[in-house]
Amino acid sequence: MTAPKEPMPSPAELPARSVDAIEELAGTHPGQRRAHARGICARGVFTPSGEAARLTGAAHLQREPSEALVRFSGSASDPATKDLLSPAKGMAVQLQRPDAAGVKPVIVAVTASVFVARTPESFLEMMLAARDMAREGVSVKDRLSGLLGRFPHAAEALTILSELKPPASFASVPYHSIHAFYFVDGQGRKQPVKYEWIPDAEEAYLPLLKTAVAGKDYLEEELRERLEKLPAGFTLRAALGEPWDPVDDSTARWPADRPTIDLGHLSITELTDEPAGLLMDPTATGDGIEITPDPILSFRREAYAISQERRMKGI
Repeated sequence: MTAPKEPMPSPAELPARSVDAIEELAGTHPGQRRAHARGICARGVFTPSGEAARLTGAAHLQREPSEALVRFSGSASDPATKDLLSPAKGMAVQLQRPDAAGVKPVIVAVTASVFVARTPESFLEMMLAARDMAREGVSVKDRLSGLLGRFPHAAEALTILSELKPPASFASVPYHSIHAFYFVDGQGRKQPVKYEWIPDAEEAYLPLLKTAVAGKDYLEEELRERLEKLPAGFTLRAALGEPWDPVDDSTARWPADRPTIDLGHLSITELTDEPAGLLMDPTATGDGIEITPDPILSFRREAYAISQERRMKGI
């Protein structure tokens, strides 16, 4: 029996209700993030190439290196979820060179190139639909089919998620920003960009035979062993959008033939404890970079802040 449709909350109430819906779907795990609950932090250095200087005055993209705090994670809301069962992986980087206002720039990226919803309202509707199907005992496979039928705009993202293979390492797969941002130069001209972290290591996924014996946190174990031998590295690349490319729809890809520039290189050297209260806010861009009118991007800032408040209270 289909549950009655829940009234849509006001825009001001929408972020908190969406966080509630995630908890209703995945359970409440006190003191944990509501998404990407389990992760591992590392330190490194980001060295910019200077290629972005013609497009933006962002200090972290000029020539001076910045120390970096990196958090790799699985996408699941339950910290007990095995690495194999959390399809998308995340890579959030906070550069430790603050801008004039004290903002430390953050780049949040995942292994899927598009998001499942283009508006906060559709995201909440998807979470509630998934919750209702889970409560009715619908299998994960049938839930996916049900979501595809009800939310056609999510088709590409859900297909990508269903086809993601377990990575051999956090350091062996590319990560995408999903959202577009504006590089702003000294004359106020705006260049839309999308980020991608390209691994130094050959792109690699876990062989099928190894999935049967992989530990719950095999990716954390692999990264620890890797960094004991050599640094892990990524190149930060930006695709340069055309004026007509969508900047307000995180479910839409840009054409693959857009020109790119390499913004710099990240060398990750050692694991570190996660700082208390760490918030990887994707809208913390720093001077010289602006957010686009993507409603999901602004929504994430508010939802992340609510999630952080709850976990810091041990809720």
